[in-house]
Amino acid sequence: MTAATTPARLSDEAVIPLRTLDPGAALDDLEWLDDAIGDARVVAIGESAHYNREFYELRHRLLRYLTERHGFGAYAMETGFTEGRRTDAWVRGGEDRLGEIMASGLTSLTGLWRQMGAHLEWMRRHNATAGRPVGFYGIDLGGQNASLIPALDAVLAYLAQADPGFQLDPAIRETASAFAATSAFAAPATMAVYAQLPPETKDALTAGLTGLAARMKGRRLEYVRRTTAEEYERALRSMHHALTLESVIRGMTGGDQQSVMYNRDAEIADTVEWILRRQDRIVLAAHNGHVQRGPATLPGMDPVTPMGMHLADRLGKDYLVIGATSGTGHMLNSDFAAFQAGVLFAPMEAPEPGSLDALMHAGHDGPFATDLRRLSPADAEAVRGATVQRAGVGAYYSPVSALDAYDIVVHLPHVTGADPDQAALACSPQEVRDVFSHYKPE
Repeated sequence: MTAATTPARLSDEAVIPLRTLDPGAALDDLEWLDDAIGDARVVAIGESAHYNREFYELRHRLLRYLTERHGFGAYAMETGFTEGRRTDAWVRGGEDRLGEIMASGLTSLTGLWRQMGAHLEWMRRHNATAGRPVGFYGIDLGGQNASLIPALDAVLAYLAQADPGFQLDPAIRETASAFAATSAFAAPATMAVYAQLPPETKDALTAGLTGLAARMKGRRLEYVRRTTAEEYERALRSMHHALTLESVIRGMTGGDQQSVMYNRDAEIADTVEWILRRQDRIVLAAHNGHVQRGPATLPGMDPVTPMGMHLADRLGKDYLVIGATSGTGHMLNSDFAAFQAGVLFAPMEAPEPGSLDALMHAGHDGPFATDLRRLSPADAEAVRGATVQRAGVGAYYSPVSALDAYDIVVHLPHVTGADPDQAALACSPQEVRDVFSHYKPE
C-alpha cells in the first residue's frame, strides 16, 4: 500500500486517550494497561528522540503506574551501567546531592534535565515509604560511549579486594586515559585521539582488556569467596562493557558503524537479562531504535539487530514493547556543530505522509495510546501501510513494520526540549557548562 492510499487516521475505537502527562496526577486513565501488559516481565518504553520533556514525563508516569499497581521493581534506562550504580544508591537513600547524581550517575547528558531529576526524586520518596523498593539500573556502555575509564576503574577497584596481589599493566589504563571523554561534547575530540594511536598500542589495549576479562572468569570462585557473588557479577558486567566499548570505539573510528550497532545492542540486551535475574519485572526505557522488535537503521546503514530483537528472541511473551511517536515541536539537533554551540534542539516538521507518526498524529488532538494487538481489520491495515517512522536523527525516517515492532504505540502530538537543571549543570564538566550557557530554550 502506498502513502497516497494510506487511510488518513485511525478510528476512534483505536484511540485510548491519556488525560495528562503529569507524573503526579491520578493514574486511573492508565488502567487499560492492566490487561495490555498481562504477565510481561519486561515492559519497554521507547522514545523517538532524546531529551524531550514529554518523553521523560511519560516514562515517569508509566513507571509510577507499573510500580504502584503491578509491583515492578526496576527502572532500567539507556544510560551507563557502571555509573548507574551510584544513581541506584541515591534512590535507595544515599547521601550524595541530587545534582551530583544527575551529572555523574547518568551518562550522555541524559541526567541534566529537571524532568529526570523529578523522576529520581519520586523513586527516592517511593523507596522511603514502600515495602518493596524500585531500583535504578543503567544498561548502556557508559563513559559517554567513548571512555573506558569508568568501567575499567570499577573493575580495578573490585580487584583491589578480590585479587589484592594482582597488578594490571599500567600501560593499559594510561592508554585508556588518553581518550577518556568526560562528556558527550568531549567525545569527538577523544575519538580523534584514539584514531591517532599507533596500531600496536591499540592492539596492546585490546589484548590487555581481553586478558583481564579471562582472569576474572577463571578466578570466579576465589573472588566470590573474598567478596560476594553480587559484587563479582557487577564487576564482571562492567568488564564486559569495557570490552564491548573498546570494540565500539574501534568500529566508530574505523568506519564500521554496523559493528558498532550490533555489538552495543547485544551487550545492552545481555545487561537487561542480567537485571532480570535480580528483579522479577522491569520497566525498560530506551530509544525506539533499541527497544523495537525489528531491524533498526540509521542513515546510510543497512539494517542491524537491536536490543529489542535479542530480548524478544530470549523472552518471548515476557517482552512487551511500547513504541512512541511524535507530531510537532522540537527535537534533538542532529547538526553537531550547532549542538555544540548550544542550539540543542531543532524545529520538527510535520510528520512525513505515509509515516507511523503521521497516521498517529491524525488520530487524536491530545496524547493517546493504541494497542496494536486489538485493532480492527481496517485500523490494522492503516498501520500496516505506515512503513516508516521518525528516527530522531534530523529529517531521517527509518523503515518500520509497526505491527511486528511494537505491542502498543503512544503518540505525543507536541514535544519540547526538556528543562536544564542548574544544580546538575553546576556539577558537570566545564565543556558542558560552556555549551549550556549558550542554550536558549524555545
